[in-house]
Amino acid sequence: MSVKRYILSVLVENQSGVLSRVSGLFSRRGYNIDSLSVGETEDPGISRMTIVVRGDSYILEQIKKQLNKLIDVIKVIELNKDKSVFRELMLIKVNAKENSRASIIEIVDIFRANVVDVSNETLTIEMTGDENKIEAFVSLMKPYGIREIVRTGLTALERGSKEIKSYRKYEEE
Repeated sequence: MSVKRYILSVLVENQSGVLSRVSGLFSRRGYNIDSLSVGETEDPGISRMTIVVRGDSYILEQIKKQLNKLIDVIKVIELNKDKSVFRELMLIKVNAKENSRASIIEIVDIFRANVVDVSNETLTIEMTGDENKIEAFVSLMKPYGIREIVRTGLTALERGSKEIKSYRKYEEE
């Protein structure tokens, strides 16, 4: 079996301790979370987690079964890369001396990013996009000197009109 990357969308009750229970499930079984983003949905009583994991199909099935056993978990679905929209937010602080600012700002404009802070020595840039876009931008900023990076982790929704709420709790795709 081959190791693949899976993106899970998980609806949970918006209550204290839920994140701890979900992450504890992974750590107890020795599964690593590559990325985790969590936020309130259109219903303040429900949060959505986007969890990125690596493993084979057996590990994926075990993760989905264990998540569904948690009382706070409402639904778990695997997102298909071709049928979903994925985005990530990054803030990156780069060295920006006077002689390099114009070229950095030109790259920022090409990538449709935004300069959100300016100092005598640095620029802080905000960028939203898929992972490939963010990686390409980071690669272009390396020669200038990256001081800091923070990334939100992947967040995602299925394309079209289908909603996670339309799935039955234990439905397999």
